[in-house]
Amino acid sequence: MFRQLLTALAQALEARRIPYMLIGGQAVLLYGEPRLTQDVDVTLGVNTDRLDDMLALVRELGWTVLVQDVQAFVAKTLVLPCQTQAGIRVDFIFSFSPYERQAIQRARRIVIDGVEVAFAALEDLIIHKMVAGRPRDLEDVAGLLRKNPQIDLAYLRPWLEQFEQALQRPLWAPFKQILEET
Repeated sequence: MFRQLLTALAQALEARRIPYMLIGGQAVLLYGEPRLTQDVDVTLGVNTDRLDDMLALVRELGWTVLVQDVQAFVAKTLVLPCQTQAGIRVDFIFSFSPYERQAIQRARRIVIDGVEVAFAALEDLIIHKMVAGRPRDLEDVAGLLRKNPQIDLAYLRPWLEQFEQALQRPLWAPFKQILEET
């Protein structure tokens, strides 16, 4: 079911020339960490000025938007929450920051049933998880590091430190602690 969903999604986004990468549980699974996930999180390399294109994509795929006042919700949260006909939640996250542009360019293209699907690179997935900072995200980081010990710390550290300053909460030190414990 997820294979078909991911390939249909990739084809629809590519057809509209909307850069993207899968993050969250689907990307965690790619890097070998078993995880029960019932949703799909997609970072878009576009701003909310492409909302109409995304709504057309959702209609084309036969999905449902999960909020009433779409314009207001997306303007406030930068998220377009949807649900597939099979009941799977798909969250589209609008972003066009320098970090997101770079992360999307670094995405790993994995062929699924003959279709290339873009997944966040390991380091970018870890950055997303550290920024989210929920206990489940930190557990994911530990699992990812256990399965993939060769990571690019020279790429990770400056981004975690930048987000640390922007969010005014520690990210690099907690990451180092997780790294040392794995």
